[in-house]
Amino acid sequence: MGSRKKEAQERQKAYFERGLEERLSFLSKKGIESPGIDKDTLVKKLRANIRAINVRLKAIADNEKRTEELAKIKAEKAALPPLPKDQQEGKGKKSKQAPEEGKEKKKKKEKEKGQDQEKKPEKEPEKEPEKEKGQTPEEEKKPEKKKEKKKEKKQEPEKEG
Repeated sequence: MGSRKKEAQERQKAYFERGLEERLSFLSKKGIESPGIDKDTLVKKLRANIRAINVRLKAIADNEKRTEELAKIKAEKAALPPLPKDQQEGKGKKSKQAPEEGKEKKKKKEKEKGQDQEKKPEKEPEKEPEKEKGQTPEEEKKPEKKKEKKKEKKQEPEKEG
């Protein structure tokens, strides 16, 4: 698929180059010199398109080069004989030893954290009043006032009657 894309980009580049040549010849027949040609909008657009395609073609070439290098590396690795079992086991032991050391470090950190936590409980955090779900602090205050007013209204008619 990469080659098709490259071919398509090359065709587009050729198309824009032909258009640029035609535009330049048209402007030269009119008698416009290079400063005027550089200011022409169609010339600017065609040159910009050609530059953009050149950037894409360069990226495609870089990708092809990288894939070739990776294929060479892969072929070299496949050509090497496999390692003896002794060396393969040695690698496995090394990797197993590393996590054990890491676990010891973690244990030390946990012990240090435990000592820090013993010092921290001296300060007790202030408890906030219980909130109903989904209420903001402002909404929390308002319903309490309304409830108090409702209770007062209910109690007043009972006293009168």
